[in-house]
Amino acid sequence: QVQLVESGGGLVQAGGSLRLSCTASKSIFGDNVNRWYRQAPGKQRQLVASITSGGSTSYIDSVKGRFTISRDNAGHTVYLQMNSLKPEDTAVYYCNSQAPSGYYYWGQGTQVTVSS
Repeated sequence: QVQLVESGGGLVQAGGSLRLSCTASKSIFGDNVNRWYRQAPGKQRQLVASITSGGSTSYIDSVKGRFTISRDNAGHTVYLQMNSLKPEDTAVYYCNSQAPSGYYYWGQGTQVTVSS
């Protein structure tokens, strides 16, 4: 069974940067649609960014120009580079990977806290 492990979260001041990584136990990301979600306390999980197998990316409006999703060529790691962080970006960030079969893989989440 494929496992996803997120890392890179932490506490940062507003305006700072973090890079989240999502590493898979098998090389699956090249064939899948890969997404980053986040969930703030008391709120629903929200899709933040996605990257298709062809490399097309999309973002929610609130992070456009600040966040960048990417993956390595080996297909083992997906990244979320987060710049100009704001307190409203505070959430648990989750990695998600959707296989061509439709099966979803989820990571356990990593906490991002942005102080004002």
